Amino acid sequence: MSASETKHAGLNLGGTDAKTHAEAEHAIFGFWIFLMSDAVIFALLFATYGVMLPATAGGPTPASVYKIGPTFVETLLLLTSSLTYGMASVAMKHGSPLGGMYRWLAVTLLLGLTFLAFEWHDFSDMFAQGAYPTRSGFLSAFFGLVPLHGLHVIAGIFWILVMMVQLRVFGLDARVKINLLRLGLFWHFLDIVWIAIFSTVYLPGLLA
Repeated sequence: MSASETKHAGLNLGGTDAKTHAEAEHAIFGFWIFLMSDAVIFALLFATYGVMLPATAGGPTPASVYKIGPTFVETLLLLTSSLTYGMASVAMKHGSPLGGMYRWLAVTLLLGLTFLAFEWHDFSDMFAQGAYPTRSGFLSAFFGLVPLHGLHVIAGIFWILVMMVQLRVFGLDARVKINLLRLGLFWHFLDIVWIAIFSTVYLPGLLA
């Protein structure tokens, strides 16, 4: 790795270094492949949901179990968490004290946990209305798609905790920077998937 990577590997808002960029690309290429394979899985689940949407079997319909208020709050929480993670990345780029990065990562962690709490409450309300995964094809498809995204958020939260420990133990060395860059890609990917869920599952479902 080149000396310029002491500023940041793979993220340059000001001056750039071609060697650093090239080496960072090699380090995260495999992770891009993982994200693309994950995107294919989500695409298949979106397609399944679209096909199974009319298959309510006389049970709860999307309009009867979806609530726009909580899902809109969840969307704001995830979008804000991407902003706070971006601020952590900017702090890393500019060599800010580690305390600033810890604070931004902690805020991102808190927003992710709050998102999960809202989502769990939504699922609990659906269960209370008899909307179980085995009730109909529509609900099976829904609970195959949306909770999978939630599991990804849980994985991201654990990853943030691991990175906070790595920052404490190893400091901001090249390996930790690359890991933080991978985590950023993963976290922003979850935001994109959630926007797709909000736009193609919840909003049309309210009119179904």
